[in-house]
Amino acid sequence: MRKYVRGTFVAALGLAFIGAALRPIAAEEPYKAQLDALRKSLEKYQDYKVAVRDLYLSTVGCVHYSGEKVPHHMEYAKGAMGVHFANVTVQGAPDPMKPNVLIYEPVGKELKLVAVEWLVPLTADTKQRPSLFDQPFMGPMEGHWPLIPKEFVHYDLHAWLFKDNPLGMFAPTNPNVSCEGYDFSLLEEPTMMVPGP
Repeated sequence: MRKYVRGTFVAALGLAFIGAALRPIAAEEPYKAQLDALRKSLEKYQDYKVAVRDLYLSTVGCVHYSGEKVPHHMEYAKGAMGVHFANVTVQGAPDPMKPNVLIYEPVGKELKLVAVEWLVPLTADTKQRPSLFDQPFMGPMEGHWPLIPKEFVHYDLHAWLFKDNPLGMFAPTNPNVSCEGYDFSLLEEPTMMVPGP
């Protein structure tokens, strides 16, 4: 019996090592140097007042989702995005080193920088879904009402540069981010999808 248990244990351990060796490379690993450079360039925005001076303006509400699935709407896992600070002066094709949205988590009386986002409007000139870091943007979708008009149809991509996300670096929501206790907590319904190119 002891030999059987030991053999089973060794076999299981071997399979675990093989599984670890064969696991897919995390999406962010090929772009680690670029993401590290981006993270470093954004460190100054740990202070949200610096972000405001650089024209990243708060949408006030701390956005979170219940995980509810609604037909023809975006799918957001249960979790939060946080408080978005948008810079409307950042336009054109998405620049990997210049996101047009910074995302903060309310922690006590402070706001902690947790993520960034690239928003790309859907226009008549849009020929294909944008991508960065080999990640296709989500969308196109309506604006996130009531913080963004529904008419602002767009694509977006998040990157959780400053807080680990068990759903992945580029997931739209993070179950480790909370809006609880924040005066302007906003449980948002999933955003309506629209046809794209």
